[in-house]
Amino acid sequence: MAAQFGRRLRKGATATTVAALAVAALSASQAPGVITSSVDQRAAGATEPPGTPVSGNSPYFTDLPPLNTPDKPGTSINLPAATGAAEAGIPASVLAAYKRAETTIEGSDPGCRLPWQLLAAIGKVESGQARGGRVDADGTTLTPILGPVLNGVGFANISDTDGGAYDGDKAHDRAVGPMQFIPSTWATWGQDGNGDGRKNPNNIYDAALAAGRYLCANDRDLGIQSDLDKAILGYNHSREYLRTVMSWFDYYKRGSHEVPDGSGVLPVSTDPDSNGGNNGGNGGGKGSGLPVSPGKTPPSSPGNPASPDKPGDNKPSEPTKPDGGGTPTPTPPPTTPPAAPLTALERLGTATVTATAGENFADRLRVRAKTSAGKTVPGAKVQFQIVGETGAHFPGDATRVTVTTGSDGIATAPVLSAGGQAGTFTVRAKALNTSAPAAGFGATVKAKPAPAPQCDALARASDEELTAETDGSFADLVELKATYQGKAAAGVAVTATMVTEDADAPAKDWAVNDKGPYFEVGEGEEDKTVRTLTGLKTDADGLVKLPKIYTDGNAGPYKLRLTTATGVVLIVDLTVKAPATAPTTDPSGTPTA
Repeated sequence: MAAQFGRRLRKGATATTVAALAVAALSASQAPGVITSSVDQRAAGATEPPGTPVSGNSPYFTDLPPLNTPDKPGTSINLPAATGAAEAGIPASVLAAYKRAETTIEGSDPGCRLPWQLLAAIGKVESGQARGGRVDADGTTLTPILGPVLNGVGFANISDTDGGAYDGDKAHDRAVGPMQFIPSTWATWGQDGNGDGRKNPNNIYDAALAAGRYLCANDRDLGIQSDLDKAILGYNHSREYLRTVMSWFDYYKRGSHEVPDGSGVLPVSTDPDSNGGNNGGNGGGKGSGLPVSPGKTPPSSPGNPASPDKPGDNKPSEPTKPDGGGTPTPTPPPTTPPAAPLTALERLGTATVTATAGENFADRLRVRAKTSAGKTVPGAKVQFQIVGETGAHFPGDATRVTVTTGSDGIATAPVLSAGGQAGTFTVRAKALNTSAPAAGFGATVKAKPAPAPQCDALARASDEELTAETDGSFADLVELKATYQGKAAAGVAVTATMVTEDADAPAKDWAVNDKGPYFEVGEGEEDKTVRTLTGLKTDADGLVKLPKIYTDGNAGPYKLRLTTATGVVLIVDLTVKAPATAPTTDPSGTPTA
């Protein structure tokens, strides 16, 4: 369990000594796997940025990481689920939100170098990882997380800026959500991280992305310590806050694992002077809603008299040599030879991809990172960038995204959307921080086919009965008119079919007739008898005439079905009669004289 403190810092609170003791304890221990932090030196030269901080200098949890790291340095930063210290567990939805924010910002602002572990560190001290991950399937907290009223009584004095829309207070502001944004700051930095069309400070995806955007503001490079310090101090103007966040940042960089939502370790905080706490979300005190797990006692910590060794002892017990001597000399960890450098990106799959405007490319772009010896390189950063005049984009309208190669050395770009502009362009894959040549993909966007003309009615231009004799033809041509909302519909495709009436089926399903009237296609010896005719289209007036209809030797009633591409059906009756019999002379008549 973590070395924790039962009180939360607030503006003007005298907790500097406590935080310094905690950092000193973490730095001084020589036990294997202990965090060695230099946050005091890091903060020494940092300048507190001007303006109102993100959280309005609201209180925060001062719990510190345990003295034993989740795993030894140099191992994976993403340990399998249910492994490592309990404090290293991050609720699944919360962890996914941090990683999604990192990926999104990598694509739009790779120069910031935002690590998701920094978001996790801030989320830990601001809300205990959204109350241990008490969020719904969309990432919204089950109940609002609110800081104390910022009315100047022990805290900053910030008058209401949102009409109580986010914090329910129309007199003063309160920090809101798992990342504790005050409403005025959220109005500037709010984001839609889960794509639901809303910017909700109580949603961990929205809040994590907003926090990341803020930390990267002013062209900060968080890989530079001075920029990192300024970013954190911009969240809360407190050196103690900086030290606490950096402690958790160092801790999460050494290891973490995923735990189910709602099962994260909750901070221990019981501050009776916290002005009512944070409505059960981001503070201790009255109504905290963040109790210690039933049956568990807060663990010892530097400055905590409840030490397992003896009262007032602030150091962990030292291991003893078998012969009763003092602390053994730590065995240095084995050195790992440096990995071979990445020298090439191998393009996988097709070299060219095609999509229709307005749709997504079906083929995902992939490359494999390799060394000069042909071995794969996991963990390499590969940037996919769209080059050329096109409306194509990656998720979030990004034109470049950065992807990390997996254990197989393969980096797969996100789904590529074609956009609405037809044409060609290139996607270039480049391994960052290397001199390896880029790999290119050709991409083509085809114009979207014009939509079929609309038609909601089809009728004959004449109501004359259509009658013919066997082995002949119909004297009148069948003429049709297509309309849409009462107006002539031009360019409507029509299919004409001689069909057999079926009382048990809708007209659109009647079978093609194999006798009776037919169309004659071709000329001379190439004439063909067909009973289904396609390729008919209405003219500018919505009219179309069918070719001449012929008859075979079968008399009777027949049906001609006319169908449009939009599903409009018209049935025309055709009647075929046998020819009339001519009168004959009676052969029995008596010849005249």
